Amino acid sequence: QGQEKLSCNPKKENGTRVVLCELGNPMKAGARITVDLQLSVSGLEDMGEAITFHLQLRSKNSPSPSNASVTVTVPVEAEAEMELRGTSLPATTVLPTSWHWVEGSQRLEDHGIKVEHVYELHNKGPGTVSGVTLSLAVPHLLGDHVLLYLLELGTEGGMNCSHHPALNPDQV
Repeated sequence: QGQEKLSCNPKKENGTRVVLCELGNPMKAGARITVDLQLSVSGLEDMGEAITFHLQLRSKNSPSPSNASVTVTVPVEAEAEMELRGTSLPATTVLPTSWHWVEGSQRLEDHGIKVEHVYELHNKGPGTVSGVTLSLAVPHLLGDHVLLYLLELGTEGGMNCSHHPALNPDQV
């Protein structure tokens, strides 16, 4: 008839996480009740495609191993929106007409004007992400001519990075 809030307590039982909810004490014989449970479960990123709950109704008055249990499988869908932002510093670069590439030089200015490209990969949520791979293709040759001399590659935030063999070939 009426709606009541249940008192539920999480605990560990035989190495399994259990949530016990007290439905009524005492409960009249033949009573029928409907229970809606809302569970908040965290850390599901690596759980696979589904999570399974085992539900069982037990009575303290007449414990029986034959108490019926129900298995409920709920699909898990991780959702995260990734956003890639990029910028070049300076935004525009013009080489002077008198500038010439000096092959094999160890001087930075003989390889062009320094331009820094910064890319930021952001997770806009709501879920967390792991195992993300960002592949960045930078054109460094135009035919047989050097278009961009790739000097160095750096990361922040605990990321692993692998780079192309064309990175700083003259060891400038």
